[in-house]
Amino acid sequence: MDAAVIERRETAAEEQPLATSIKTILLHVQRDASLKERLETALSIARATGAHLSCVHVTPIEAYVTMENWGGVFALDQAMEEVDAQEAELRTEIEAHLKTEDVSWDYERVTGYATAEVTRRAALADLAVTGRDAHLARFQRPELAVLGDILTNIRTPLFIPGSSDRQLDPFGTAVIAWNSSFEAANAVRAAVGMLKLASEVRVIRFTEQKEAAFPDTKLIEYLSRHGIHAELDVRKVIMNYADDLVGYAALYKAGYIVMGGYGHSRASELVFGGVTRALLRSCPVSLLMAH
Repeated sequence: MDAAVIERRETAAEEQPLATSIKTILLHVQRDASLKERLETALSIARATGAHLSCVHVTPIEAYVTMENWGGVFALDQAMEEVDAQEAELRTEIEAHLKTEDVSWDYERVTGYATAEVTRRAALADLAVTGRDAHLARFQRPELAVLGDILTNIRTPLFIPGSSDRQLDPFGTAVIAWNSSFEAANAVRAAVGMLKLASEVRVIRFTEQKEAAFPDTKLIEYLSRHGIHAELDVRKVIMNYADDLVGYAALYKAGYIVMGGYGHSRASELVFGGVTRALLRSCPVSLLMAH
């Protein structure tokens, strides 16, 4: 890394808590395999922005019920007690960790459906952090279905930590996946608060044979008005869009990718695949998405 980039990063670390618009971060807490990475990611962003961390611990209703062979559904007192004990233990662990961190926070535990609870509480947050994994309780819906529902319904930018062990550096490099669409434009606008932290912003557009809703120059001008200098790359797809995008982010050691979600209907994404679906399922690089 050259001296100029290091200097910009150090300057950003000193100034950004006043410059960024991120003041409230919603963290989706549930007992799953990626909770630790999600918590550390939310804390990294909170420290970088001076934001308040609001934790919502969602216990799915499905955790309290069991199914009979003939299709009946009922709750068992013993099962409910076990779930409550596990969730109380998780809350104790998370709160003990948060008390050692130099960030302001609050913690709320609720029982319900993850999509509804996260979406409702994200309405008054500037960024929501969630993960790919399903809750470890029985009968939880597939993780991609829950994550897809949240992305489709939420109106707050959604940050999904990558599947690698690399810790997020909010002051590192950010990559914008630009395809000149309304979804991509919404994602960029929603990500301005994060992009202001980045020491380097790179825009990658893979050429497609379709009419652009927004020219590349408009994007660069928009970012410039927010004090964000971005470098534009235009390339042809070599393998496929998702793999090429991840490869590009890895090449520049990007901390996260900004991209729009579900440019087509979710039904067509399910039938034909799609970039959003592929990256939601697995991506080593963190994603900052908006629909």
